[in-house]
Amino acid sequence: MFQVQNVTKCYGKVIANNQINFSVGDGQIAVLLGPNGAGKSTIIKCIAGLLRYTGEITICGHPNKTLAAKRQLGYIPEMPAVYDLLTVGEHLEFIGRAYQVEDWKEYGESLLERFELADKRNKLGKELSKGMQQKLSICCAVLHRPGVLIFDEPMVGLDPHAIKELKLLFAELRNAGASVLISTHMLDSVEDYWDVAHIMMNGSFAATKYNHPGDTEERSLEQLFFDITERKDAR
Repeated sequence: MFQVQNVTKCYGKVIANNQINFSVGDGQIAVLLGPNGAGKSTIIKCIAGLLRYTGEITICGHPNKTLAAKRQLGYIPEMPAVYDLLTVGEHLEFIGRAYQVEDWKEYGESLLERFELADKRNKLGKELSKGMQQKLSICCAVLHRPGVLIFDEPMVGLDPHAIKELKLLFAELRNAGASVLISTHMLDSVEDYWDVAHIMMNGSFAATKYNHPGDTEERSLEQLFFDITERKDAR
């Protein structure tokens, strides 16, 4: 699991995240919803250890910027960040060796087949389309079977087959006990694959909804989202 406690991130005088508190448990899928500029990507980058912030973030009990935490983290950024001069196959080899994964070849091959990259294994990163780079980014992030996975707008640029496989992967990760966080502004991309949803506006959580019968919020997630994001005082 991972925990975010009292996290604030400022860019000069602009408050991008304001006292964010939440956690994602083992075998749970959480989603961050909100319009562009709500602060979703900022808190994602804070969790991944890419930004300075005030507050505390732990991954599987370890401070998020420690090596122990990073070994448990898989991060898929909004913009794919692949190595221009490594082939698809070399990307997986690099990750497998870096994380000292013993069976990375077999699992890596299954991921390439699954996301229709097997015939691209000898192509350089710079030769791939954005959609292919996104699929490669997903393969690299899950290769070491991390306990925590963070997806920032993962559906952007993916073809229908890859979207279908990614949704299946979400369910498999949850069943395997991983903690999964998905940031998106597209409600239909998460459908019923979430356990808890946090709606962000102006750097803060405006509402939280749980996907179980005990949830006291009577509105659907879609209705709640539009009630919050389209009201006049939210603009």
